[in-house]
Amino acid sequence: MTATTVSAGPAGVRTNSETWGRFSAAGLVVLLLVAPLGIYPVFLMKLMCFALFAAAFNLLIGYVGLLSFGHAAFFGTGAYVSAHAAKVWHLDPLLCVVLGAVAGGFLGVLVGYLAIKRKGIYFSMITLALSQMVFFIALQAPFTGGEDGIQGVPRGMLFGVLDLNKPMAMYGFVLVLFLFGMFALWRIVNSPFGQILKAIREHEPRAISLGYDVQRYKLIAFTISAALAGMAGGAKSLVFQLASLTDITWQMSGEVVLITLLGGIGTMLGPVVGALIVVTLENYLAAMDFPVTVLIGAIFVACVLLFRRGVVGEIEHALRKRA
Repeated sequence: MTATTVSAGPAGVRTNSETWGRFSAAGLVVLLLVAPLGIYPVFLMKLMCFALFAAAFNLLIGYVGLLSFGHAAFFGTGAYVSAHAAKVWHLDPLLCVVLGAVAGGFLGVLVGYLAIKRKGIYFSMITLALSQMVFFIALQAPFTGGEDGIQGVPRGMLFGVLDLNKPMAMYGFVLVLFLFGMFALWRIVNSPFGQILKAIREHEPRAISLGYDVQRYKLIAFTISAALAGMAGGAKSLVFQLASLTDITWQMSGEVVLITLLGGIGTMLGPVVGALIVVTLENYLAAMDFPVTVLIGAIFVACVLLFRRGVVGEIEHALRKRA
């Protein structure tokens, strides 16, 4: 009797958690499909770009335990490369976004190789320093447009057939990219590779003692996260037809940390909820005289004090306790 009770507990918790995950994921997809009927599509596209950016960042901090203060470098690099490929090379929109992801991943290899050799605050400060180097390169490089950025980026024709200048066509394109990125992250987290990442997060010396090449796993995770951040940046540059220094500043790195913390670190839907909170506040309160950043900071403080696990994290914790 006792053995049965003990073994059923974790299984029940796991079942409830999986059920909640499936229902919430299905609900999110349905909501995104019908949302353009009543909500401005550009707002929704911005939300999906930042949600994917935060989800990529969450792979590092939530499942590996690496806090990067320079993730905007990959987001901005993807935006600049995609914008340049679309405006100067006149490539297909999908290929432009893929090039942005490749550029973000390549930069991730370089930054990750240097940064993962350190731990804790030293890792975070190295990522911040290297991100600032990328920012000054973007400021001075001839193809980035300096302080003006790359403006008038054409959305183009997807596969030469679908005109992305039509809002709903562009929305469908971004939606597919977002769902692909989120599915890829879900598959990674729930794979044997993802379990090793969690083991490294929980007890790195034990993972080393079991024979895992921890540095290699960290570098792979860092590269994947950077590539998905670059894809999010590339999509954003096509949505707004602009790639600017705002995409690559340290403030953008801080914003993605805020989004992830608000939604819930180590949860799949946390970055989406966090992006919804931050992007909504920035969008609808921008016309107010009251500084939006102050309000977001107050909400962040309240969330840290009342919901230490983030919005989605607290919901999942409550479901586990009930189970």
